[in-house]
Amino acid sequence: MGNQSDSAISRREFARRAALVSAAASLSPSDLLRSESTAATRPTPQAANAPKLSPQGQAEVESRIQAIFAQYGNRLTDSQKADIRRLATEAQPPLDRLRAFATDNGDGPGLYLKPLMEREKKPSPTPQKPANAPKRS
Repeated sequence: MGNQSDSAISRREFARRAALVSAAASLSPSDLLRSESTAATRPTPQAANAPKLSPQGQAEVESRIQAIFAQYGNRLTDSQKADIRRLATEAQPPLDRLRAFATDNGDGPGLYLKPLMEREKKPSPTPQKPANAPKRS
């Protein structure tokens, strides 16, 4: 672990750079960052077969879409963006149902491996004791 390349930075230097970046991000004007994303946040008319979502679910869908567009937006075509919006909207109702399922801390997994057929268990061979072995007392 003592051999480090010259391009590697120490943990202290990484923390220092991360603090500077976060401070710079908090000081930058928020309108500058939002001006590009407002064009992408235009509400598109929903299709007639789109699922009805709660306001919380709709907000989660929009935040998921914005995260994808922020990371990959310049590489996506308009049809791909429409597909992402459609898929994120369609994926939300199953997520809501999954989150509504009540679980406790001690609950086991819902699914676990169950063999389809029982295998015959082989009898374990009993080890033979040597006849000359001294007895321990």
